[in-house]
Amino acid sequence: MCPPTHFRVTYSINPWMDPAKPVDLPLALAQWEDLRDRYRSLGHTVEELAPRPDLPDMVYAANGATVVDGRVLGARFAHPERTGEAAAHLEWFRAHGYAAVGEPEHVNEGEGDFAVTASWLLAGRGFRSSPLSHLEAQEFFGRPVIGLDLVDPRYYHLDTALCVLDDTTDTEIMYYPGAFSPGSRAALGRLFPDAIIATEPDASALGLNAVSDGHHVVLPQAAAGLFGPLRERGYEPIAMDLSELLKGGGSVKCCTQELRDPGR
Repeated sequence: MCPPTHFRVTYSINPWMDPAKPVDLPLALAQWEDLRDRYRSLGHTVEELAPRPDLPDMVYAANGATVVDGRVLGARFAHPERTGEAAAHLEWFRAHGYAAVGEPEHVNEGEGDFAVTASWLLAGRGFRSSPLSHLEAQEFFGRPVIGLDLVDPRYYHLDTALCVLDDTTDTEIMYYPGAFSPGSRAALGRLFPDAIIATEPDASALGLNAVSDGHHVVLPQAAAGLFGPLRERGYEPIAMDLSELLKGGGSVKCCTQELRDPGR
């Protein structure tokens, strides 16, 4: 996770951002700290990535890399505003003893577009990550990659439209069908017939930009319609107010890069 320093971004590349609604930086920092502290209260270890003032989007740490079984595939960003973040993330992993670190040839925005189940990588494409990155990730991780086409610009990353609820299985997800092409919706329906289906109001509140540890699901408080279905499945929803971070285009998952390393 990377604390926010300031927000000065190109609004044209992100439909969630509105230049008429300036970010309250102290409140954004307080909300980020609340998320960090909530993870720790749930028993999770949180590593912090030092922010750089010239990289205002580093707070959205999910995009910097993808980690599976201790192997790290770096990011290659679609827009120049974020290019420098890729190296900052890889420097952190190398400094912390990760040996298998790959620098990608093709555009991928980390866990923004890669979601991990027990056996697969679900991979978004259409707005940011290149379809060629899916083949690259499959070769690097040795896992089947299932490509999913995003068609609504509000859901420009997979992590705005889909959340894996239990990465020890290949069955437990929640998603918003309207974000996907007809073929991708059909594929999701076949693969995940028992998925939780989000409504448009909950999806537009970035309710699917959530993080689950297999029991607790940390998600935006505005996505209240997801709380009941999650409880019915045995999950415990944890509501967070990240309204200031939403102004920059992200929420819980965007601020969280998961370090899936069974050896640590």
